[in-house]
Amino acid sequence: MTTQTSVVTGVDFVSVPTRNLAAALEFYGTLLGLPCSSVYGRVPGAEFETSNLTLQVIGSEAIGLEFHPNKNPIALHVEDIEAARADLESRGVSFRADTLDTSVCYMAFFADPDGNALMLHHRYAPKERDA
Repeated sequence: MTTQTSVVTGVDFVSVPTRNLAAALEFYGTLLGLPCSSVYGRVPGAEFETSNLTLQVIGSEAIGLEFHPNKNPIALHVEDIEAARADLESRGVSFRADTLDTSVCYMAFFADPDGNALMLHHRYAPKERDA
């Protein structure tokens, strides 16, 4: 294997398609409590901040893309998954199943109003390092 320096230095944002920006603003900003750092003027879209990644909620059809909700979940880190889940359930979020324990992490799956898959995630096992 050859070692090359990557031109990629990070990930700036992940796009989350929406058909209803008002509902997305309410869901990500109010219900999940994520800070909204930008609301776009020319296209229906906004940016929400997590501690390490921006979620760009965007009207995909307004930028020439067919709307398809993300089916693979975005893992949203929480420190206490049961407390976070109970809090979101009290705000009206429906989870798709019981919290899953993978023997490495806990995951609790839900979706936004557009059907984009999300999960609460808490890794409790240390990450293994290559020898």
